[in-house]
Amino acid sequence: MSTAELRQRPVAKDDVPAPNLAAGITPSDDEKKKEAHPSGKAQHGPIFSALRALTFGIYFATSCIVCVIRIHITQILGCPLYLLNRDFYYAYMALTKQSFGLLGTTMTHWWAPTKIRVSGDASVAGQLSITPDGRIECAFPERLVMIANHQIYTDWLYLWWVGYTNNPAMHGHLYIILKESLKYIPVIGPGCLLFGFIFMSRKMATDQPRLAHRLQKLRKKVISPDGEEFLNPMWLLLFPEGTNLSNNGRAKSAKWAEKTGVKDPRHLLLPRSTGTFFCLNELQETVEYVYDCTVAYEGIPRGGYGEEYFTLSSTYFRGRPPKSVNFYWRRFALADMPLDDEEKFSKWMQDRWYEKDDLLEQYISTGRFPANGAGIKGHIETEVRTRHWWEFIKIFIMLGAFGLTFRLILQALNSLQSWAASRVNN
Repeated sequence: MSTAELRQRPVAKDDVPAPNLAAGITPSDDEKKKEAHPSGKAQHGPIFSALRALTFGIYFATSCIVCVIRIHITQILGCPLYLLNRDFYYAYMALTKQSFGLLGTTMTHWWAPTKIRVSGDASVAGQLSITPDGRIECAFPERLVMIANHQIYTDWLYLWWVGYTNNPAMHGHLYIILKESLKYIPVIGPGCLLFGFIFMSRKMATDQPRLAHRLQKLRKKVISPDGEEFLNPMWLLLFPEGTNLSNNGRAKSAKWAEKTGVKDPRHLLLPRSTGTFFCLNELQETVEYVYDCTVAYEGIPRGGYGEEYFTLSSTYFRGRPPKSVNFYWRRFALADMPLDDEEKFSKWMQDRWYEKDDLLEQYISTGRFPANGAGIKGHIETEVRTRHWWEFIKIFIMLGAFGLTFRLILQALNSLQSWAASRVNN
């Protein structure tokens, strides 16, 4: 896809209130940014924002307590289960991952509702549909590698929700490659380790052995009770840019482009292809496709950065989530990629990123990605939400089930102790 193939319109002017020049005072850049926030005026004042923060905090803290307990339970159970029955261990971990996916979905639906606008090219025809109640349903395969541009830190949250919308649901089988520094954050780091996420230091000499070890597990076949071999479901999420888009990142990307003599993208960072090349080579016998998602947030001006507008506080407490999150999907077959030559693959990856850059240029110019070439007219518009309002209860089911099981075990032990005591007395 070239720029010429994308429909272009005049660049829309930002709807920015006129500055107040009274008494010769000119607003600072920070004040202009606040006035021109893409989500408009804050919907809630300090008091209501504090109440929202309190209710959000209660829900999130309660869920986090469950997550912490669940993590410790998994740690206690996980060691013997891993040695005795690894299939059961991984199935258990998939359930904990489903719970966290539901936590993120309900958290966003209740406190940061936003429109999701989706389209894609002909490569994903028949794989995007809308349900009678207005939810999107994806029909992506159970095993794939997903790549995406990285705008803000919540990108992974929206993409995790995509796994929830898939048929079959995949939010319990998502694997993410993360920066190693996240490993040392309390709760989050150990939790991600138990989820089977992969931490990278960005030094391939250090990363390659651990990456090979983790990918070997993801491509290992499982034997069912009837003797049939199969592969576990897996969505591996990669952000080839290595970090989210920022002013500092753009400067480094431009410097690298100049040093290597390649074109510098306008709206992206140049991708790092080494890790992706290694992952695809390790998985190519067990994965057929790479799914590419280009992500854009409504209202970020040309040259702006999402992290300057959509913080946790503005999104969840002050009622300023993105007005819309926009996805454009494409699919590429591993069989068509030059996986036998790293230099050629690097060029292939750069070309895909330049296409994404053109897609983002169209979005910034028109407010839309190209309309669907996926068999649906226009764009699919939906929102982040669960199928049923009560589904958030599932977050607590695992803890309750374990508590019930533990209680039954204690009762059995007490009964056994009483029986043994009666035998001694007799």
